[in-house]
Amino acid sequence: MAIRRGDTVIFPHPPVIAAWAAVGGKKESEGPLAAAFDELVEDASFKSEGCKSWEQGESLLQEHCVNRCLRKAGISKKEVDLAFAGDLQAQCTASNYTMRTMGVPFAGLYGACSTMTEGLCLAAMTASAGYARQVLALSSSHFCAAEREFRTPLEYGGKRTTTAQWTATAAGACLLRGAGNAGIPVLSATIGRVCDPQVKDINNMGAAMAPAAASTLLAYFEGTGTRPGDFDAIFTGDLGQVGTTLLHEMMAHAHCPVDNHRDCGCLIYDVEGQNVQSGGSGAGCSAAVLATYVLPRLLNGEYHRVLFLSTGALMSQTTFLQGESIPGIAHCVELGSPEGGN
Repeated sequence: MAIRRGDTVIFPHPPVIAAWAAVGGKKESEGPLAAAFDELVEDASFKSEGCKSWEQGESLLQEHCVNRCLRKAGISKKEVDLAFAGDLQAQCTASNYTMRTMGVPFAGLYGACSTMTEGLCLAAMTASAGYARQVLALSSSHFCAAEREFRTPLEYGGKRTTTAQWTATAAGACLLRGAGNAGIPVLSATIGRVCDPQVKDINNMGAAMAPAAASTLLAYFEGTGTRPGDFDAIFTGDLGQVGTTLLHEMMAHAHCPVDNHRDCGCLIYDVEGQNVQSGGSGAGCSAAVLATYVLPRLLNGEYHRVLFLSTGALMSQTTFLQGESIPGIAHCVELGSPEGGN
């Protein structure tokens, strides 16, 4: 039975991430993690496959990612017992349309850029409790669809601020199984709390999300009695350069510096050379970095114990236009040394 310590659920018999995959677009193919993607798509509109919009293209991005993940897991779609999936489109439509082709039990999630780890937390709890044997966690984002929905359509040619982040055109998927199977153990899951630092600038997501990342990390350390130095690395996604600086300031102020911290938004792109302003973001960013950077390093023994957080800015198109502030949230999983392989 799982153990609850504060906001963290610890698994004495950890479920595992048995397989994973990541699919990216053109910008991602030019970044430092390009070689680790399972698939890179030059035309993210997927016009050659009959798509008529960026939104349809994101669904196909997800489908490609799921197919890659399930192929690596050695199972078919009909063997998936439950899927947790989400994206940035209104009503999670990219995930909804993906799942109508899969035909599996599906719980849609919206945690903005925190969606991947939210899905991992729920999938790990479900697999650990024995409610499902094969559980899929999936999230995605699409630069063109997100710009049209939350900021200004690309056709407007609007200038981006230095605090803005580049929404990744990417999808990441993980297939989880119960304890005793081969894979990367999920040692614990921490569900975050909503934090509102009263940021209202939609072009400064890092500032909106950094307090939530600090809150979840401090809650985890307090509940488990651990310290940052107990981990090979602590990952956040996606604070970018601005949010990363703020996180380090807040953690230092709390006498809990995170010198081993890395941010997914600063890993997926060459921030200095790719014209992405403060770095990457989007529900697909941390998902892709998890599959291309974090899990492979756990598998090959470079890492033995890491914390992986995804952070989300919880605004909508409506609340932003109404002048509301932008609350943030961060969910966290602790990942350990592999039992078997991918």
